[in-house]
Amino acid sequence: MFCIKRFKVHSFEMGLHFRDGEFRGLLTPGDHWFFDPFGKVKVEVVSRRAPFLRHDSLDLIAKSGELKGFAQVIDLQDGQRALVWIDGRFAAILPEGLHAFWLEPRRVRFEVVDARTPRFEHDEAKVVLRHMTAASYLEIGAVGRGCVGVLFLDGRFAGGLEPGPWAFWRGAADVRVVEVDLREATLDVAGQEIMSADKVSLRINALATFRVVDPRKAVCAVDDFKQALYREAQLALRAVVGGRDLDALLADKQAVAVEAAGLLAPRAAELGLEVAALAVRDLILPGDMKELMNKVTEARKAAEADLITRREETAALRSQANTARLLAENPTLMRLRELEVLEKIAVAGDLKVVLGDGRLSDKVLNLL
Repeated sequence: MFCIKRFKVHSFEMGLHFRDGEFRGLLTPGDHWFFDPFGKVKVEVVSRRAPFLRHDSLDLIAKSGELKGFAQVIDLQDGQRALVWIDGRFAAILPEGLHAFWLEPRRVRFEVVDARTPRFEHDEAKVVLRHMTAASYLEIGAVGRGCVGVLFLDGRFAGGLEPGPWAFWRGAADVRVVEVDLREATLDVAGQEIMSADKVSLRINALATFRVVDPRKAVCAVDDFKQALYREAQLALRAVVGGRDLDALLADKQAVAVEAAGLLAPRAAELGLEVAALAVRDLILPGDMKELMNKVTEARKAAEADLITRREETAALRSQANTARLLAENPTLMRLRELEVLEKIAVAGDLKVVLGDGRLSDKVLNLL
């Protein structure tokens, strides 16, 4: 009686029958009885609600052919991966090896893809990349807005990546993506000591506006294209400032910037960059030179003020001389001038004039 064993398999389960360690078949839902006086029978009951059939002896189970009609078996070779959807939802990425799926009660769909092509591209890539298993098999990243990704595979340039997510199969290649911003940017060229042509030491601050026009060249030509552009801008400014006197520098900073930009442009093109503008923000003189310049400016302004005063005085005297000559040459105008003076005196005060005979009147007028 104790040599007979009973195994119960429920409707959502399946039994795996082993005898002496060898797989003998599947047990469908129901009661199963075995005569086992020597304890060689083993039945493992597995749930079909878990869509994957995982077992240490899956290779033996698959080779037996007993899974036909109950499960789907796929054997992924090296360089292959499988994308699995369960009930219409993405469920997993499967590596190379043997895998089995129950056909019921879940709806399982899988797609075998070639992982020897390093880049992973798929119509449902966004769904796949969000899944928790994706990071185990894929190198995942994203290129930002306004940028481009410079792609290197096994150390060799392999193209550019547009803005958005990207993914590459792990182990397919050594992947490196360098993100390069294509938007216009500014570079502060600050505080370098330069000596002018007349041996005056000064500090110059400039601002360069640039953008990347050749991402591959910008990444491959130098280790850091921004630092390289900074050095080239310093050299260009040093060359221009060193060829000008201080007065010329102070008189036209814009000319300095234009000439420096012309020197900088060819070198920037070799770095894959385009210089949009170069502007000189500040020319800073040493303390003693600044004091001297202030004295020179003060003296120049004083001389200009004195010159203007003398010009005004000369103009006033010239006007008076012209008026006197005109009055001397024309007695009628002189008489009218006398009457104007008399009118002003009458308006300003209380003037009383007493006239007698004609001779008295002439004397008064002559007196006025």
